[in-house]
Amino acid sequence: MSEETIPIDYVMEAASGPHFSGLRLDGRLSSPPSSSTSSPAHRYPVSSSFAQADANTPKQPFVIGVSGGTASGKTTVCDMIIQQLHDHRVVLVNQDSFYRGLTAEELERVHEYNFDHPDSFDTEQLVDCIEKLKSGQSYHVPIYDFKTHQRCVDSFRQVNASNVIILEGILVFHDQRVRNLMNMKIFVDTEPDVRLARRIRRDTVERGRDINSVLEQYAKFVKPAFDDFVLPSKKYADVIIPRGGENHVAIDLIVQHIHTKLGQHDLCKIYPNVTVIQSTFQIRGMHTLIRDQDISKHDFVFYSDRLIRLVVEHGLGHLPFTEKQVVTPTASVYTGVDFCKKLCGVSIIRSGESMENALRACCKGIKIGKILIHREGDNGMQLIYQKLPNDISERHVLLLDPVLATENTSNEIRESVECSYKQGG
Repeated sequence: MSEETIPIDYVMEAASGPHFSGLRLDGRLSSPPSSSTSSPAHRYPVSSSFAQADANTPKQPFVIGVSGGTASGKTTVCDMIIQQLHDHRVVLVNQDSFYRGLTAEELERVHEYNFDHPDSFDTEQLVDCIEKLKSGQSYHVPIYDFKTHQRCVDSFRQVNASNVIILEGILVFHDQRVRNLMNMKIFVDTEPDVRLARRIRRDTVERGRDINSVLEQYAKFVKPAFDDFVLPSKKYADVIIPRGGENHVAIDLIVQHIHTKLGQHDLCKIYPNVTVIQSTFQIRGMHTLIRDQDISKHDFVFYSDRLIRLVVEHGLGHLPFTEKQVVTPTASVYTGVDFCKKLCGVSIIRSGESMENALRACCKGIKIGKILIHREGDNGMQLIYQKLPNDISERHVLLLDPVLATENTSNEIRESVECSYKQGG
């Protein structure tokens, strides 16, 4: 984990907004809850800074990289994706905009300059551009003149923060720093002869070059660069689209996937293995009650147990199942599923013990182990105590911890349980 990793509890609050809104259930105004330790809910502090974070922190955009050989149809694919994402703000960033301007010496020998080599691009500026856009800032993208081989000095293209950022170019997969900024990587795969015909048409019509120079450049630079740099980067693609823009089925599937990702909770975008229960007024109402400094101990326990029961039930729904047929009282055959059998719980002392009753209520007779982790500073951890079922290596484990602040704790716990797996096996 990097030093800039956002704690899970902070992200959860920032993404869903503060649970106090200044309104009580009876319609009267109330002030935000304080952090007084006399309240039974003092373990769940709510800060007004969460309201600021929710209002000012930009949503994480979905970054798509589109690569492929020259004239493979990358721009067509990008345009089709943008058209189908009409209900979202989408911005297109072309790698070609980040060509380095040629020096006077290079201009004199421009026919010997390889525009398809990674060094011809200002990758540092490209990385800076995507990072700024991801953080919600606008960026002045340079404009490159393909006839003079220089950047326009007095003009630029202002790109604003958007829901979706599409980065298109032949070498956008070459640099790992650029790849790491992407949520989806698409490679447009088109036959070489088709690409050559398209390049001839484009360079002669749009860029004012003669056909002989285009063919010479293709044989001398474009094809070798494709074999050396572009084609090897194909292995990094998440999706490969044959025939480019003609493949409407592939593009439709990609757009459906993007819609799904855009609809995800922001927490899931930061931690892909996290599942967030869909919020309802009932859930927000219970969160409001347990964060109220005036709540009674009895009500705090009651509504906390309700919330924990929802979490346990949701977690059980992610366990494997087998199909099962039963005969109903009306002699009909019903095809359903059979619960996962070999389960056990492991609660983190002490907070995890608050989830044990809900687990027992859902899974009759379930075995529950215990583990105690002592935190030393920000990263240091020490296993103090563990008592786990002897056959834990044969069971699916439900780890119980209602207050998980960072990934460091979960990693330490997971390693401890895995160690017990090996010992039990």
